[in-house]
Amino acid sequence: MSSLERLPLVLVDLGLGNLASVHKAVVHAAHAAGVAAPVLSADADVIARAERVIVPGQGAFRDGAAALDAHGGAMRAALGELIARGAPYFGICLGLQLLFTESEEAPGARGLGHFAGRVVRIPADLVDEREPERHLKVPHMGWNVPHLIEGPAGARLRRLDALSHARHFYFVHSYHACADDPQVVGALASYGCLEITAAVAKDNVVATQFHPEKSQRAGLDLLAAVLEEAAA
Repeated sequence: MSSLERLPLVLVDLGLGNLASVHKAVVHAAHAAGVAAPVLSADADVIARAERVIVPGQGAFRDGAAALDAHGGAMRAALGELIARGAPYFGICLGLQLLFTESEEAPGARGLGHFAGRVVRIPADLVDEREPERHLKVPHMGWNVPHLIEGPAGARLRRLDALSHARHFYFVHSYHACADDPQVVGALASYGCLEITAAVAKDNVVATQFHPEKSQRAGLDLLAAVLEEAAA
């Protein structure tokens, strides 16, 4: 294989969490979308050759930033260059949060900075609006419905169709992204009185706070739609 040959799809391994369920879901979605099965890699040289990437992640922002900065920042550079040349990027959970500048979870740690803004902790004093005496738990964990919102990011996500039917997706997180530019936020999910950033989108970059690989048929449909669009 030529060192310059492109790889159709790379699933980025940040070294955080068990990627088995993500890999299985992406293999299934790739088959449904008629694209090549993913190459799973933590190698920046492999990532740099990708035609499209999926960047999942579970765990702390600091650990994700450290993965980007390892080996002289090779993965940070590879992902930054890939996004800049217009290759499709799809992020999941931490793969969304790392698109932002910083997180209050890890002062001093740097995200990719593709979107201006910071990741903040979900407040511990949220209450269920239907039962005001019941406090909601952090992390936000379980099924919730992302709602597309008006604006360019919502329109961008609506093209995927799989997010346009108020379907349930699985969330598990204690922090959520707050974008400086609300135009990059395409979907929100309500948790008590808090509107959580459920998905962001701009041009070739799409990311979800929820986990498609844990979201059964809705998640597989979304992954397939992402890959079909990227292959078009």
